[in-house]
Amino acid sequence: MSENAASAPGADTGEPEPIRAVPLRRPGRWIAAVVVLVLVALFVYGAATNEAFAWDVYGQYLFDARITEGAWKTIQLTVLAMLLAVVLGVVLAVMRLSPNPVLRTAAWVYLWIFRGTPVYVQLVFWGLFPSIYKSVDLGIPFGPQFAHFDLKDLQAAFLFAVIGLGLNEAAYMAEIVRAGVGSVSEGQTEASTALGMTWSQTMRRTVLPQAMRVIIPPTGNELISMLKTTSLVAAVPYTGELYGRARDISGANFEPIPLLLVAATWYLAITSVLMVGQFYLERHYSKGLSRVLTPRQLQALADAQRKPVPPAAAPDAGGSL
Repeated sequence: MSENAASAPGADTGEPEPIRAVPLRRPGRWIAAVVVLVLVALFVYGAATNEAFAWDVYGQYLFDARITEGAWKTIQLTVLAMLLAVVLGVVLAVMRLSPNPVLRTAAWVYLWIFRGTPVYVQLVFWGLFPSIYKSVDLGIPFGPQFAHFDLKDLQAAFLFAVIGLGLNEAAYMAEIVRAGVGSVSEGQTEASTALGMTWSQTMRRTVLPQAMRVIIPPTGNELISMLKTTSLVAAVPYTGELYGRARDISGANFEPIPLLLVAATWYLAITSVLMVGQFYLERHYSKGLSRVLTPRQLQALADAQRKPVPPAAAPDAGGSL
């Protein structure tokens, strides 16, 4: 046997030589990345040097008291309207799933009307509501009255904005809840019934916890969409929210562009917080869905077996933001 053959790797053991893997070169990716970075840099430079953006005015009004108050009113509108939409959406979803044809038809007509007409048109309608109905009386028909409300004298633009947004969103939440309930297999309901649970217990303990995994993601998207839809409440008319305040200020100082940027910055900030909350809420309700263990579960398993955590399992297997 020659000296070269004897010194070759694997000549004595009979094992094949290790494969030297060479990464595939992808010049197109680098070219695309450079082009994108150049375009972004040019956009940032152009925006920073363009006097039309008036960055000094932007910095002056970014934390103005009127803007921050408008942002707080926007959050209030979003939360109250979504609460109304979720409660009414659950009721409509139950009506849609009911064997009663009257309830099913009433829910279908509601969804047909509120999903088939633009939300801006509905908000205009609610702004004209005091002109359509002069007063509202609560009591027994053709009997005694318990309360009387004069809508023409009632300054309730904020209330009508919440009602208009909430009733429109309820039509979409009803379909989201119905889809979530429908995603749970019938075997779960049958098993709960076999254990002696009532219908309400089955929904509360079995169906809804599993349906939340399907309900949460689109509900989070609807919440973020609701935040941006509040900019349309000027149709009520109500101008106390973020965009209304920014528009009022721009009408006084004739600087609409920087005030629009101020409003956009606050919308982005609030949306970012909502997206973080949605991420953790989705991760909470998706427990047990994947076979991949989270770092906490891996650590608990290793402690129980008195073994160290495997290096390959050390990164966050549950995902991170």
